[in-house]
Amino acid sequence: MPKSAKPNDLSVGDMAKRAGVAVSTLHYYESEGLIQSWRTPANHRRYDRRELRRVAVIRVAQSLGIPLAEIREMLGIVPQGAAVGKAHWQAASQKWRDGLEARITLLERLHDQLDHCMGCGCLSLEHCPLYNPSDQLSARGDGPVRWMSPSDEKD
Repeated sequence: MPKSAKPNDLSVGDMAKRAGVAVSTLHYYESEGLIQSWRTPANHRRYDRRELRRVAVIRVAQSLGIPLAEIREMLGIVPQGAAVGKAHWQAASQKWRDGLEARITLLERLHDQLDHCMGCGCLSLEHCPLYNPSDQLSARGDGPVRWMSPSDEKD
């Protein structure tokens, strides 16, 4: 890493302000191996401005409920401290596409069923006798079995 500050680099305070997170959040992300900093000879923490994109990806992914372990895995594909091109981000994001599609499907099911049976075997007084007579779904496991199995859409 560089030995002295460069005009493009950001102090920890500037990085936090620009990224829209607390300084402690940057320290946490760094301790988790998601971003990296370096120290000046005066022991001041500095960030390469390119780390801003990584923080933005982390924040958006977290807002979608993606666990830090998956975020770390994806960011491991994207080089640090070097120019990052479109191909790098495409390769990294490819790992999330299937998972995001599955989440979208579940969210659509939730959206479509919010006003009646949730498909979870909860035995709603109004609807479950039609959708889940005699609690038949319980034989296939616990939890939202109707949502979790695509083949259940006709049940």
